[in-house]
Amino acid sequence: MMELVSLWQQTPWLFVGCVAALSLVIGSFLNVLIYRLPIMMEREWQSEFQAYFQANPSQVTPERFNLAVPRSACPKCQHPIAAYDNIPVLSWLALRGRCRHCQTAISVRYPAIELLTAVLSASIAWQQGPTLTAALLIFLTWGLVALSFIDIDKMLLPDQLTLPLLWLVLLFSLSAGALVTPAQAIIGAAAGYLSLWSVYWAFKLLTGKEGMGYGDFKLLAIFGALLGWQQLPLIILLSSLVGAVIGMSMLAIQGKDKATPIPFGPYIAAAGWIAMLWGDHLTGAYLRYLGL
Repeated sequence: MMELVSLWQQTPWLFVGCVAALSLVIGSFLNVLIYRLPIMMEREWQSEFQAYFQANPSQVTPERFNLAVPRSACPKCQHPIAAYDNIPVLSWLALRGRCRHCQTAISVRYPAIELLTAVLSASIAWQQGPTLTAALLIFLTWGLVALSFIDIDKMLLPDQLTLPLLWLVLLFSLSAGALVTPAQAIIGAAAGYLSLWSVYWAFKLLTGKEGMGYGDFKLLAIFGALLGWQQLPLIILLSSLVGAVIGMSMLAIQGKDKATPIPFGPYIAAAGWIAMLWGDHLTGAYLRYLGL
């Protein structure tokens, strides 16, 4: 392993290429995770409801459904997807975006998520090099991609993803590659959670409506634990500005009412990812602009 790391250090482009290739494969898995995890959660909630309230469950045993089974299949003809048709990006291009058997169009979103995962991960690899910090940031990036698209689809940031990532980042603060000290990580996590929690309750008390979900609090807590509380104002400002511009534009294009809820998680994730790589530079530039 040390020989491989040494090789990567001597040839950075090789490290970036390896990370990009691995991340394409991970992106394919993330497509499965994004689709299946919400369904798995819904089935678990239904099972718990039936057990708790002693409802009459169906006598038919539901088919096993998790991240491994059943095999991926065409949503229309239900034909299982062969391994050679499941190569990230390349298979989609070779099939011209259609099912091999029924010629139903396959959404461009699948290769787009794979490419996005690879590009984001390769960017971190190029900046950080073959380090423990790079490994954490790349793994966190994979989690952010999954969380963002689940939130877009379901308006949900699952605890099954946010809580493990939060604990991982807190534990990482004990390592030599940590970006902040353990004390700063704990304070940052608390500040990230409580800042949006306070906004949530202030908005609810004033309007009687819920402005965001608890998953948003936990997602910001992850960045607070990783980067410290000092980067939280930048993340909140960036996510709010981008969210307002893109969210209102999408509502206008789709002709929906301004009261229609929009997912905030993707904007926090994007702003936090930018802060991971260039937060100090952006903050410094802003302070210089203000003459401070």
